[in-house]
Amino acid sequence: MKFNNGFWLSKEGCQQFYLTQAYSVKTGRDSVSVFAPCNYVQGKGDTMNHPAITLELSSPLPDIIRVHMFHHKGGVKRNPGFEINTSPVELKIKQDDKKVSLTSGGLTASIDKGNWSLDFSSVGKKLTSSGFRHAAYILDDKKNPYFREQLDLDVDECVYGLGERFTHFVKNGQVVDIYNADGGTCSEQAYKSVPFYVTNKGYGVFVNHPEEVSFEVASEVVSRVQFSVSGEEIDYFVINGPSIKDVLCNYTALTGRPSLPPTWSFGLWLTTSFTTSYDEKTITNFVDGMAQCDIPLSVFHFDCFWMKEFHLIDLAWDERTFPDPDGMIKRLKSRGLKISCWMNPYISQESSLFEEGMKKDYFIKRTDGDIWQWDMWEPGMAIVDFTNPEACKWFSGKIKVLLDMGVNCFKTDFGERIPDEDVVYYDGSNPKKMHNYYTYLYNKTVFNAIRDFGEGRAIVFARSATVGSQQFPVHWGGDSTASYASMAETMRGGLSLGMAGFGFWSHDIGGFEGTATPDLYKRWVAFGLLSSHSRLHGSSSYRVPWLFDEESNDVVRFFAKLKCSLMPYLFKCAVQATRSGVPVMRAMVMEFQNDPAVTYLERQYMLGDSLLVAPVLCETGEVCYYLPRGRWVNFLTGEVAEGGEWRSEKHGYLSLPLFVRPNSIVAVGGENGRPDYDYAQEVTLFISHLEQGAKASTAIYNENGVEELTVSVERKGSIITLTTSGAGKPWTARLAGVAHAFSAQDAAIRENGDGLVVTPDHFTGTVKVVL
Repeated sequence: MKFNNGFWLSKEGCQQFYLTQAYSVKTGRDSVSVFAPCNYVQGKGDTMNHPAITLELSSPLPDIIRVHMFHHKGGVKRNPGFEINTSPVELKIKQDDKKVSLTSGGLTASIDKGNWSLDFSSVGKKLTSSGFRHAAYILDDKKNPYFREQLDLDVDECVYGLGERFTHFVKNGQVVDIYNADGGTCSEQAYKSVPFYVTNKGYGVFVNHPEEVSFEVASEVVSRVQFSVSGEEIDYFVINGPSIKDVLCNYTALTGRPSLPPTWSFGLWLTTSFTTSYDEKTITNFVDGMAQCDIPLSVFHFDCFWMKEFHLIDLAWDERTFPDPDGMIKRLKSRGLKISCWMNPYISQESSLFEEGMKKDYFIKRTDGDIWQWDMWEPGMAIVDFTNPEACKWFSGKIKVLLDMGVNCFKTDFGERIPDEDVVYYDGSNPKKMHNYYTYLYNKTVFNAIRDFGEGRAIVFARSATVGSQQFPVHWGGDSTASYASMAETMRGGLSLGMAGFGFWSHDIGGFEGTATPDLYKRWVAFGLLSSHSRLHGSSSYRVPWLFDEESNDVVRFFAKLKCSLMPYLFKCAVQATRSGVPVMRAMVMEFQNDPAVTYLERQYMLGDSLLVAPVLCETGEVCYYLPRGRWVNFLTGEVAEGGEWRSEKHGYLSLPLFVRPNSIVAVGGENGRPDYDYAQEVTLFISHLEQGAKASTAIYNENGVEELTVSVERKGSIITLTTSGAGKPWTARLAGVAHAFSAQDAAIRENGDGLVVTPDHFTGTVKVVL
């Protein structure tokens, strides 16, 4: 939202009041409070008839500083608010005649008492600042109040994040409104709006407002990020790095870390698609076809019309097409499949749940007491009120019936079209704040119902999200179209969401709307199966590979098996995401922040810390991608490539640029037919090029996220030392040059043509070293 007319003038009818001086300062053990008139006070006459702003500095966690500014303090505080984690912080507060400062960890906020400025620095290095005329209390032409803050951007500083945005990955020059909407993947709207951004300078900013936040990212003032909210206050956090990964670690410590999905969820999901007709025979044919093509399949998903039309949602099987749902689920699960079912939080007037929910006041109401209803999905639909604890129990009870039948998880669709006017919630929540926040309560309710049922680690397949929703994975990219442009915009959305602390993400392989060409389908398969989670899904047509062409069977098989074999490595990355907030799929700038060549890269990514993926995004099979400095190894071919330059190649459908980072280890499993197996058995340790003096390490985890094996390597001269430890005795092997001369202790070691085979009690596998 813009308030200026150019740089010097305000918009017509708009009044802006700026913090002018720190007139008085109060310091406590854990906070600084500054009273800042919006005019210079030289005499007592200047203390009247002018607004003043109070600014408070505090710190909820180390390396995070909270800035809370307010004008009128007497407004009623209404729910909801984001759940914020806090712990005692050792602060340093300093004050003299000219400045007052607060330091948390390595982050310092300092205020100039005379000529107003609020500066943020990390260990003496300036990060950003809010100077005179940056922060403002504003009245528009109708006297509606707003608060605005502007934080400076440095030369070459780029802004990332703000949720799953399908616009360009670098947000500079964009206007971003944090307001969830069902807008597809080809618009500036977003299903997952998160008021948090991070920059390549190594800090982040989280605006602590569940309601709509308007960001002008180097747009109204091109050297600043502006964010504004309606009302009498603004509340934000500056989060220290110095790396982008450090920022995400601190941000998710504040707002919640991703939960660890079950291992089976990383395999291939197949759905019925959205509006197709299907029954058990259709599904069995799909499952049989995948087995006959030797394509590993982990999850079968029933979309939308497993329930009766006009009855969405009643969470009951349509008896006309599924007369024996219990038996059908047992038959599918006997084939090793997990079962997922579609749902949303909207209850059709024809649903058997409508009367029950209406009588018990489980739905959102209008201000006149009527149930809030409309026809923009199902005729007469109501919306479950998840601010009512009894409504949550009721909804969870309906879910439990399906879990009892053998359903393992749910696709939690929708949650964006939530009214913000003429609405009353059970707990009195503010409708403006609930518009974005609703999805958090919705997905939390479903996620906890699955977890509490005893499924072990829970998972949903969610579309909408806000701050904190990363705790309830996994999220998918919404309604893309069957085109290369949409494939690219989908990738941008996933990389942006990862910059907002979401560890796991998926998308509709082949595009949702329309039907992909065989060419596009095969290219999207490679991208989809080299994502954290992988699903074949569409709108009005099926997505099984043989409906595209015969070669599609080969492509899906190849990449599905490749992903299964990469599970020891991918699950390590998943465990890291739950402990640090760093996502499995990472923008290049997240791993190579100091390489200016990656600042704007949005057509390739890192899958974990060690694998670079560059999907093919055109019909010719040509792809142009960048390798950072060092000797990279092509995972598929073994080719060694020197980095620090751009490369152009043409790829067939069973290939794409997939490179192993220098000085790293990728653990490859001995199983390629399923994603859930013992990752420490028959594992191959793919050790990429080790530079002189370099060290690398990795870990292998079991399905519960418990470390079972650690491996480290070090190169000194022509000698590479390999050390492992785990459930059995640790051992060391030394590799001299390429002659494969080894010595070891407490292990039986033999050589073969592929490398080194190790057989202590706790580990069997192969070590491949690329020099």
